[in-house]
Amino acid sequence: MPAFDPRHTPARADLAAKYLQGKVPVARYVDGSVCEVIEPQAALRAEPRPDSPLLTEALKGERVTVYDTNNEGWAWGQLAADGYVGWLSQNALAAPGAPATHKVTALRTFAFPGPSIKLPPVEALPLGAQVAVTRTQDRLAVTAAGAYLPAAHLALLDVNESDFVAVAERFVGVPYLWGGKTALGVDCSGLVQIALAARGRSCPRDSDMQEQTLGAAVAAGDLAGLRRGDLIFWQRHVAIVRERGSLLHANAYHMAVVIEPIAEAISGIRNSGSEVTSVRRIDGEGLPSKSSS
Repeated sequence: MPAFDPRHTPARADLAAKYLQGKVPVARYVDGSVCEVIEPQAALRAEPRPDSPLLTEALKGERVTVYDTNNEGWAWGQLAADGYVGWLSQNALAAPGAPATHKVTALRTFAFPGPSIKLPPVEALPLGAQVAVTRTQDRLAVTAAGAYLPAAHLALLDVNESDFVAVAERFVGVPYLWGGKTALGVDCSGLVQIALAARGRSCPRDSDMQEQTLGAAVAAGDLAGLRRGDLIFWQRHVAIVRERGSLLHANAYHMAVVIEPIAEAISGIRNSGSEVTSVRRIDGEGLPSKSSS
């Protein structure tokens, strides 16, 4: 049997996704059922416990194929967007609703229960969350669920940002959170993933996956040749080049998203025991678009 990455393989000793039958030996195979994330963001955890490590976050509107549930309110499944596997609270999921038409383009926006921004918000949605908009009213977008959001904070699903680095720059000062993907907390690879998603580019979740699949390799030692949008990789870390002399990254040293001189960042990470492993360049055709993936 070939080796499968457990992060992307919905298989356990007792069951696996039906599509893995004949590929992984388990006791039972199940088809799974598609659900939709209905909370602003839902924690995907390694184990069905609230104190289990956060693997990543699923954003409102994302689809999840659920293969198992337990009696304590947890669902085990695989995210449709990036294929990550883990446990989510069943309270964060529901049967799929109306297909999403728009995505959130602000770092965070509020959803109101009626046509007034003076009403107490019912939830705050992160950048990248998706909603089904049925109409607009007085500069507010009305969703199929009856929520009212500022129309200026939304864009059609097929309208993308022109510069993913500019998206990432908006996160400067956001706290570092292992597994995070929102302005409440983000990690290094989550920042890359959410910024590229805003650009309309699909992207794996973890830095090692990103290093293996994104763009094309360029000379890692040629700091003078770096361009805006290049990705610098270390073991278990990634940063985004802003310009020839500076980079942007979410990191645990500063516990925040920060801008640093490239040479200073490389030196600091070297002092902690890690060297640059590669630099990847993302050109216009460097990544498959979501529509083609």
